[in-house]
Amino acid sequence: MAHRVINFNPGPATLPLPVLETVQKELLDYHGEGMSIMEISHRSKTFDDLVQEAEVRVKQIMGFSDDYRVLFLQGGATAQFAAVPLNLITDGKTGEYINTGSWATKAIKEAEKLGKPFRVIASSEDDNFTYIPTDFSVGTDAAFVHITSNNTIFGTQWQEYPDTGDVPLVADMSSDLYCRRFDPNRFALIYAGAQKNAGPSGVTIVIIRKDLLERSPKNIPSILNYKLFAEKNSLYNTPNTFGIYVVNLVMKWIQDEGGIDVIEERNRKKAQMIYEVLDASDFYRPHARKDSRSIMNVTWRLPSEELEKQFVAEAKERELVGLKGHRSVGGIRASIYNAMTIEGVQRLVEFMKEFEKKHG
Repeated sequence: MAHRVINFNPGPATLPLPVLETVQKELLDYHGEGMSIMEISHRSKTFDDLVQEAEVRVKQIMGFSDDYRVLFLQGGATAQFAAVPLNLITDGKTGEYINTGSWATKAIKEAEKLGKPFRVIASSEDDNFTYIPTDFSVGTDAAFVHITSNNTIFGTQWQEYPDTGDVPLVADMSSDLYCRRFDPNRFALIYAGAQKNAGPSGVTIVIIRKDLLERSPKNIPSILNYKLFAEKNSLYNTPNTFGIYVVNLVMKWIQDEGGIDVIEERNRKKAQMIYEVLDASDFYRPHARKDSRSIMNVTWRLPSEELEKQFVAEAKERELVGLKGHRSVGGIRASIYNAMTIEGVQRLVEFMKEFEKKHG
């Protein structure tokens, strides 16, 4: 087998090995077509069947009802920061945002750039985004409430999703969609860059309740118009054909592994292994409060930046890669998405203990 390191990169992130092996096997000849999936026309029946199959899997895994459509778009979550207010804020309505970190901040700034009415109804910026705020009220004129479900940079995650009543709940789930069970029908719209848990970079999954499609105005850019892409089954323009193909394979892998409950149990075990080391230590200092901790991105600091650099360097020598914290906050970050194995986390935990014993 090819040489493989233990990959803790935050995204593009590690992919399931069986998925990569299938891609390798089918790369030159997709299902007897005599050409790669990257060469097949997106207007062909073969690719149309693939898109429909991927949409079914995306909905089946989490239990989305028939009231939802799945769109496969481009531009990452960044494009959706603009698409959400453009499509959903109607006359007399205001977009409401809860700010829990860098990506939520970016979403808010896009609404501001567009000149759309918005307000921030809660924020954890007062404590450097160490927690998820729960004390807020939803306005009667709210077009939607936008949350970022998991924060890769600060290592926080919504433990329970807010009740917004009749106001549509919108979530950027780029880094934790498919990591755990939740009731998907509480959400009006979920979007996610696929490159964490769902596939490769370059394809964005948007799951939208059908009634919201009627809000999309005709005078916004076509590339950001949800209704237009729903009418064209994600094929209004040339999509990321390879990316959608891999997303479908990742969805199949989740099903083959036993479904979302098996995935969640494994993810919680991996996170617990790391948090137990952090909580037993005076050397390592976790960033997130215990009641807001992420099971996808575990973040912590060491006594000095020099030790953090040494930690990353020595980890790399052990073939534990991608552990450097985000450039905006520093520190250490272990991204333990679905495809990260328990064995990989065990290797990290053993290294953490040895490093503390040596330098603590």
